[in-house]
Amino acid sequence: MDETKKTGGASRSGGFDRRKRAGREAEEAAAKYLAAQGYAIIERNWRCRTGEIDLIAADGGVLVFVEVRSRRNPSRFGSAVEAFSSAKQAQVRSVASVYLAMSRQQVRPVRFDAIAVTFGRDGSVSELRHIPGAF
Repeated sequence: MDETKKTGGASRSGGFDRRKRAGREAEEAAAKYLAAQGYAIIERNWRCRTGEIDLIAADGGVLVFVEVRSRRNPSRFGSAVEAFSSAKQAQVRSVASVYLAMSRQQVRPVRFDAIAVTFGRDGSVSELRHIPGAF
């Protein structure tokens, strides 16, 4: 029996696929926004055992680790800005320390930014909020 029949018409992974696609679209919108602001994108979706960092960019002499969150509007789960939990912030900091150790970056200032992307009903970006030094 295929997955569609077991779940009464909807694939169990359907919601996950939509969230994953929305996450990729939000990260793409964030990367384009940062590039338009003069940031140089160094890495996308950098991973290690500790976790993942959505974007790593350079803002002049500052290395910027960027966490991107997205929501549909309206969302029953709150706004994209509200999605930046303290646990996620701690994980991003931990992954950043691994990145710094592995990449042997020159000594320079580091910053942690957040970008909250809200999609409208039609799927287009209705709001993108960049919070430099968010955590």
